[in-house]
Amino acid sequence: MRAIPLDLRHRLALDIHNALQKDVRRDHPLEQLFWECTLRCNLACRHCGSDCKAVAQSPDMPLEDFLHVLDSVNARCEPHSVFVIVTGGEPLLRPDLEACGRAIYEKGFAWGMVSNGFALTQERFEALLRSGLRSATISLDGLQDSHDWMRGRKLSFERASRAIRMLADKKDFVFDVVTCVNRRNYAELPRIKEMLTGWGVRAWRLFTVFPMGRAAGDPELQLPPAEFRGLLDFIRATRKEGRIRASYGCEGFLGNYEGEVRDSFYSCEAGITAASILADGSISACASIRADYHQGNIYRGDDLMDVWEKGFRPYRDREWMRGDECADCRYFKYCLGGGMHLRGDDGKLLFCHLKRIA
Repeated sequence: MRAIPLDLRHRLALDIHNALQKDVRRDHPLEQLFWECTLRCNLACRHCGSDCKAVAQSPDMPLEDFLHVLDSVNARCEPHSVFVIVTGGEPLLRPDLEACGRAIYEKGFAWGMVSNGFALTQERFEALLRSGLRSATISLDGLQDSHDWMRGRKLSFERASRAIRMLADKKDFVFDVVTCVNRRNYAELPRIKEMLTGWGVRAWRLFTVFPMGRAAGDPELQLPPAEFRGLLDFIRATRKEGRIRASYGCEGFLGNYEGEVRDSFYSCEAGITAASILADGSISACASIRADYHQGNIYRGDDLMDVWEKGFRPYRDREWMRGDECADCRYFKYCLGGGMHLRGDDGKLLFCHLKRIA
């Protein structure tokens, strides 16, 4: 790969960040715990990595099973230091989501959810708030036609926008909007920005599609290098405006864009500060990782915190990634081979972010 020179300011800042991250990897404090509470979904998104369906092959995980996991965490961590993120599938398809949230809250954990917003009504939102809901992430993937195209169901934009405005109207409620940028909605970004700002959205996270699951063979979902650089330039300019806090997702190392398109420098926190319990009981890291890097399974008697302390070696020591195109990369010490969600079952890198901005 052609080297991308880092300017002195970025190199010094990244070296400091790199030194600090070594301590984090050594201590690996658990800070985020994802619960994939269901694989059922009410949409059919083009880019879905988990291939969720209306009727999932795996049943919803019983609440009691996840509560046993929280007991394990509670025995070794202060619960207020670990944030539980309920995800799916679509969490709102669980009729007992309010009971789940209340039980998580009563165990001493703050919790939030990731949702497509389709089924979020005002009544449901108020019930979730009473159950301890503290944050939410809602997906919006373009203006109406683009969003409905991406989500595979009519009224998806209408429902998602309703949910976003509902959350924005709730004073002091913490939430963000995430947008999956693709070739179809790329030109809409300025209009999406104005729409979100008008609704009172304060935080907007943008990311790109990685070629996994349904997205693997869909060229309309992949930005060419020029548009990828344009996306980063758009985020940087939007952050300078200061009307909405735009940021690029935690996907990969971005060279001289580091420190300018996110609130922090790149680091993959999977298995470092983030773990997940998947619907089938697998103990994993970030819920976006669809390749089989599972570290255990609660239904085989594995205890999350035992696994957290003794496992997750592939996540914490990334030297195994120093091969193929990463073998002679001068920026490996900053990137460490990219996000774990960008590695297939064979360990091969799906794509390199630096190559896209070279």
